[in-house]
Amino acid sequence: MRRERGAALLLAMLTVTLVATLASAALWQQWRHVAVEEAERDRLQAGWILTGALDWARLILREDARTNQNTGAGDHLAEPWAIGLQEARLSSFLAADKNTDPPPALDAFLSGHIEDQQARLNFANLAEGGKLSDPDLRMFASLFDQLGLNQAELLGVARQWVAASQALQTNATASVNGAGGTPLLPQRVSQLAWLGLSSTSVARLAPFVTVLPERTAVNLNTAPVEVLVAAIPHLDKARARRLVEQRALQPFKNLGDARQSVGAAGDELTDQRHTTSSRYFVVQGRLRLGERVLQEQSLVVRNGLDVRTLWRERTAATAAALSPDGQNASLQ
Repeated sequence: MRRERGAALLLAMLTVTLVATLASAALWQQWRHVAVEEAERDRLQAGWILTGALDWARLILREDARTNQNTGAGDHLAEPWAIGLQEARLSSFLAADKNTDPPPALDAFLSGHIEDQQARLNFANLAEGGKLSDPDLRMFASLFDQLGLNQAELLGVARQWVAASQALQTNATASVNGAGGTPLLPQRVSQLAWLGLSSTSVARLAPFVTVLPERTAVNLNTAPVEVLVAAIPHLDKARARRLVEQRALQPFKNLGDARQSVGAAGDELTDQRHTTSSRYFVVQGRLRLGERVLQEQSLVVRNGLDVRTLWRERTAATAAALSPDGQNASLQ
């Protein structure tokens, strides 16, 4: 009888242990499914918020184009598109809509800004008609000299860019006849390493250069001092700084205004390589949800009142992984 009672007790304990294990496993599986669903929901919501932010930026650029058409003004850094959005709680935007009742626990913060890509030297300008453009090569050489970068790297990149452009045109013609492939040219500044630029050079050049799908002129209203010195022959840094101060008070409406401000160097300004308006912009958006951060940059082109998105790039990070300026440290 004692042995039977002991066996029954042991069996009961095993049964209880088995039931508890199965219950714990079921509870963990349920919690895991809930966590996955919450993460997927947050990802979709964040994506839609950033898409809305991009549409908002496109609307700002469209209205700016409409204003410029009516006033004849150029694109400059005192316009609404050039004013960045500092980090703000998303519920403050929703509260502005009387038809929306935002949840009190919504802990999302949105920030972003628009960057004029024609304030930079465009690597696509190195190739002109399938050949190396000497005036544009001199602009890049001046920028490399200001930044203390190796000129040999520039020559190597320029030759490879022209060769790739020639191959692209040849293969595009061959593809019409059902033959040939298409070579890849960099579409981002970070991809210039494909052509032999060192990571140090790419990081130094990043604020002053861009990669666009066509040749573009430099906007004298938005270009920094280094780009102005590179883009305008015989212009020194002192005169470029005074030019920046002058345009802050009175932006240039056209190249005629710019020539008067530049002085003797104004004779070097041409419609092909200099302008006072812009078509290409990068929209930077950043959404912070607790410790999770989602960042997105998009290249948009503006043709009249039509503002189209050419590409979008999204990255995720944690708040701890970001540098003090809010960028993903792993991407710098």
